[in-house]
Amino acid sequence: MNKKEEFTNPDSPNPTPEKAYKNLDFLNSSPARPIRVLCELTEPGVRLNQEGVRNTIVFFGSARNPAPENAEQLLADLEDKDNAPPLSDEVQSQVKTRRLQIERAAKYYRASKDLSQKLTEWSMAQTDSSKQFHICSGGGPGIMEAANRGAREAGGKSVGLGISLPFEQNLNAYCDPELSFNFHYFFLRKYWFLYHAKALVVFPGGFGTFDELFEMLTLVQTQKTTKKIQFLLFGREFWENTVNFSSLVEWGTISPEDLGLFQIIDSVEEAFDILIEPFEKGEVRPERDPAITSE
Repeated sequence: MNKKEEFTNPDSPNPTPEKAYKNLDFLNSSPARPIRVLCELTEPGVRLNQEGVRNTIVFFGSARNPAPENAEQLLADLEDKDNAPPLSDEVQSQVKTRRLQIERAAKYYRASKDLSQKLTEWSMAQTDSSKQFHICSGGGPGIMEAANRGAREAGGKSVGLGISLPFEQNLNAYCDPELSFNFHYFFLRKYWFLYHAKALVVFPGGFGTFDELFEMLTLVQTQKTTKKIQFLLFGREFWENTVNFSSLVEWGTISPEDLGLFQIIDSVEEAFDILIEPFEKGEVRPERDPAITSE
């Protein structure tokens, strides 16, 4: 037996060592971070390409919005508190505030679901593939769940770009397995949010929603992306109460024309008409990742 045969014989005292790309200890180590980054940059594109995802309409919004059926139970629990022994003024105020929060949150969950369903039904009715699109969300609960749920109820598939977080580990039940992803790196998740996006619909949300909105707006404002992307801020009562965009112009921190980068809207019907218009006019160019397509 020659030396090479002896080395590759599993029964020999010197078995073949594991290849570096199969060494999980190494792949999860700090020195291998660039490899993990490349995986999250490349693998989603391969899978999205295989599944025919060319255009997306991305839904952003709070993970804390309960589905209407869950909101009913939450409101019922508050009613029980109202029927309890007399509450202090402070507790009564807290109950009143919580009731308003639940009612508002459920309203926007319903709007997200209805808009997603309406858009998906329209897309599925198109025979021209360049006019078709997929709904995309962050894959979590709340507004994200509503978006994926609406697409499912329309009979379509949707994309769920999840992220591993200590308090939000699983994707919602309405994400399609073949279009579900679980990212470690926020910046790569944002890359895939943007890559196929033709529009962003941003519902009321917290830090994460604001982060995603303003980063995407900055990329368009600074022309780091030359794509034409529609920005719809859904819920005038929220956006005009939380962000004073006009004040940014008055302070000179943005230009007056920057206010034209987005629209604030209030209804599913208005959002639907705005979102499908460029598809109807044939103004949308489907995206294909040059790194993973031979076309």
